[in-house]
Amino acid sequence: MSEAFNVSEMFGEDVFNDTVMKERLPKNVYKELRKVIDEGAELRLVVADVVANAMKDWAIEKGATHYTHWFQPLTGVTAEKHDSFISAPNASGKVLMEFSGKELIKGEPDASSFPSGGLRATFEARGYTAWDCTSPAFVKRDATGVILCIPTAFCSYTGEALDKKTPLLRSMEALNTQALRILKLFGNTTSKRVTPSVGPEQEYFLVDREKYLKRKDLIFTGRTLFGAMPPKGQELEDHYFGTIRERIGAYMKDVNEELWKLGVTAKTQHNEVAPAQHELAAIYSQANIAVDNNQLAMEILKKVAGRHGMVCLLHEKPFAGVNGSGKHNNWSITTNDGINMLDPGKTPHENKQFLLVLAAIMKAVDTHADLLRESAANPGNDHRLGANEAPPAIISMFLGDQLNDVLNQLVSTGDATSSIKAGQLKTGVSTLPELAKDATDRNRTSPFAFTGNKFEFRMVGSSDSVASPNIVLNTIVAEAFCDIADELEKAEDFDLAVHDIIKKLATEHQRIVFNGNGYSDEWVAEAERRGLPNIKTMVDAIPALVTDKAVALFEKFGVFTKAELESRAEVQYEAYAKALNIEARAMIDIAGKQIIPSVIKATTELSTSINAVKSACADADISTQTELLTETSVLLAETKNALANLKKAVEDAATKEEGREQATYFKDVVKEAMADLRTPVDKLEMIVDKELWPMPSYGDLIFEV
Repeated sequence: MSEAFNVSEMFGEDVFNDTVMKERLPKNVYKELRKVIDEGAELRLVVADVVANAMKDWAIEKGATHYTHWFQPLTGVTAEKHDSFISAPNASGKVLMEFSGKELIKGEPDASSFPSGGLRATFEARGYTAWDCTSPAFVKRDATGVILCIPTAFCSYTGEALDKKTPLLRSMEALNTQALRILKLFGNTTSKRVTPSVGPEQEYFLVDREKYLKRKDLIFTGRTLFGAMPPKGQELEDHYFGTIRERIGAYMKDVNEELWKLGVTAKTQHNEVAPAQHELAAIYSQANIAVDNNQLAMEILKKVAGRHGMVCLLHEKPFAGVNGSGKHNNWSITTNDGINMLDPGKTPHENKQFLLVLAAIMKAVDTHADLLRESAANPGNDHRLGANEAPPAIISMFLGDQLNDVLNQLVSTGDATSSIKAGQLKTGVSTLPELAKDATDRNRTSPFAFTGNKFEFRMVGSSDSVASPNIVLNTIVAEAFCDIADELEKAEDFDLAVHDIIKKLATEHQRIVFNGNGYSDEWVAEAERRGLPNIKTMVDAIPALVTDKAVALFEKFGVFTKAELESRAEVQYEAYAKALNIEARAMIDIAGKQIIPSVIKATTELSTSINAVKSACADADISTQTELLTETSVLLAETKNALANLKKAVEDAATKEEGREQATYFKDVVKEAMADLRTPVDKLEMIVDKELWPMPSYGDLIFEV
């Protein structure tokens, strides 16, 4: 990047965005495509042909030779199959570069090898990708060349969603329909569309590649399965927002450049709490675009790390004993003409529309807390949630002093007559300006916190797609809006009905609001008293997908069918069991082939040394060496026994019925056996000669980047 580098000039240069479409498409074609994007309709094939040709010419000018339908199957990562633009050679042996509207709109990847949870049998291979024209196409550059990537949805031959984008788009439509009903009731006739806006914050770790390659656990599972804490961790709190080291800064600079070219609004970068941990945050965008962009961000974070001799770890808990990584999902609802439905204004107590929206969200989160918890469930997040570094596994809402006071007035007196003012912050230094402060503080222990004009869902894991939590958020709020609109549309006195609904919902769902310390034991007890669910593991969270309540919710708004929900539950159980199986087998491999042989070598050398001292001087004090040999030998025996128990547990897991039974066994039995093996190994690391220990330590990994 040269000194003359201009972000505004290169931002989005690899994106077939609105500016490019306006320049390259005939006016009538652009207008029709724009209408489809803005209002929703089926694009005519004759228009698609024109768009496809313009898109192809633009991509070829960028150096592209292939195109791909870029989609998001239930693996949690993206998928792509590349097809070149070349057509069959003509009579002279020359090939033409062609790309039709049909190829743009529809692709046909093999659906049998992707997770489907029983929706598709192996022999039922046909699946379709369908162009999501609301998310712009882009070109991606890597070792395979330049590829035109077309964001798509992925469905089976029989129409079921096999991906995360299809239900996300469905949920956005549901929220749009119901939110417009609310706006119309308040006299808004100008807003034509309501869209959920999302701004994800991506946390990640960076480690040196050479050290990474010496850790089989990191290679196979993305996290360390063994590892003793170094003398220094994050106790000094000196890494958070600290000066970014040059190696990391050079990496961040390249990441930003790649993301900006792809139109990803990477805005914030900083060191996070744990050593070697960092964060990247993007500006808000439409939910499906934000999901696409975050998938790109994760891919680029990994790819660019390789160029700098590092590896990017996106696992939620790559190192025990230090903070894990999350992905805060900032969510709001905005209209096409710029109205944020979560903006309370300067006097929230007078803003009836906002209070109604807030009450609806309280109802949604309280009613479907189990679904919201499940949307953030993955194997890695089980190590993070509730670990005094992330939100607890209990869903609650933080509203802050101002909104809490307004709701308390409504509940206790039936009316809200005032709002707490923001005020000024005085520093006590004459040369510093007085600062306008917010009306309320922030609460980083809350899983679902109101932060001024949006909600921040902090439970999402760093490796996860943000599609799932936004599918749930959109749908549960759509349901609450629908129930409210049904009631208001029949009301004789609209203002009175609005007042009564706000008061009723605030009273009925007040239990979900908690502004205190979510890390405290007292909150766990209080949450239980309130009847709030405390779902601690992924396996315990999955059943929320297939309750009668969940099926009725998703089917009512056309987001999921019962079969699609059941399939996703099966995919989740299978994913958990596979992840734990890989981790357990990796532990068995590392302990058996690396750790135990290394410790045996260490004890042998120590024993030889003891015998040599005895031979040289019979009266020499060898108590220290003897004690060390005894301690090491005892821990080695514990390791050998724990290894045998883990092997047996993994063998037994294979006999369990696939699905919930097997996943539960991995959670209850195999995971405990893994912890039993780790305990003596981590103690051994602290007493065995570092030169003999078979892998880099935590200190090597997180402080030597």
